[in-house]
Amino acid sequence: QVQLVESGGGLVQAGGSLRLSCAASGRTFNNYGMGWFRQAPGKERAFVAAISWSGRDSYYADSVKGRFTISRDNAKNTVYLRMNSLKPEDTAVYYCAADEDVTEATMEFPHEYNYWGQGTQVTVSS
Repeated sequence: QVQLVESGGGLVQAGGSLRLSCAASGRTFNNYGMGWFRQAPGKERAFVAAISWSGRDSYYADSVKGRFTISRDNAKNTVYLRMNSLKPEDTAVYYCAADEDVTEATMEFPHEYNYWGQGTQVTVSS
């Protein structure tokens, strides 16, 4: 069992930056790939970024590539999402997710993840 808690969301003007954190607790002895997803009102939950357990491999949705950076600190059981050059269309609830067996082929699909945080709101004003 793994518990995930996001933090760092808030209100920011377009062009600004935020860093989201996702702290994991519970049974963390297994290897977990981790991802970030976001969901705007009335829309499907969408893939943002993912990172392998080792942190050696990271992946991004085209909409955030070059602006967002995913990283992890396994010693702290924490994954981060640094968001730069924020746009109003980035406004959403952001969720972190973890799973033991996600792959490059499945990491973008929410249903492939077993563990989810509660979400943190990011609002970008124009």
